[in-house]
Amino acid sequence: MADLETSLYEMIGGEVGLRALVDRFYDLMDTSTEAEKIRSFHAKSLNQSREKLFMFLSGWSGGPQLYIERFGHPRLRMRHMPFAIGTVERDQWLWCMNKALEERGLDPLVIEHLKVRLAEAADFLRNQAEV
Repeated sequence: MADLETSLYEMIGGEVGLRALVDRFYDLMDTSTEAEKIRSFHAKSLNQSREKLFMFLSGWSGGPQLYIERFGHPRLRMRHMPFAIGTVERDQWLWCMNKALEERGLDPLVIEHLKVRLAEAADFLRNQAEV
């Protein structure tokens, strides 16, 4: 990965790169049968979801703290509790994000780092016991 002075936000491409990543993520969710279950959790329009994820990932990756400035602490588990998130849902979310990351043409070390960190976050949001 790049030196420690460079944030993930910058390595992703700043605002433009992050927005492109989030847009591709939601385009995949909206059109891929691999993501049907998690797509059903969202409103018909994905615009609000796109904006909130962009704002959250901006701060999470070391860029401007847009989400916190507007909504306060993310409280991710609480905000996701209304949705039944198990392994299938986690894996569908990760499928979309990993595919979007791979398509961005970023440094492979940055992609791998992001995949690991985002997988940890997605796993943290599971709230359904496995049967």
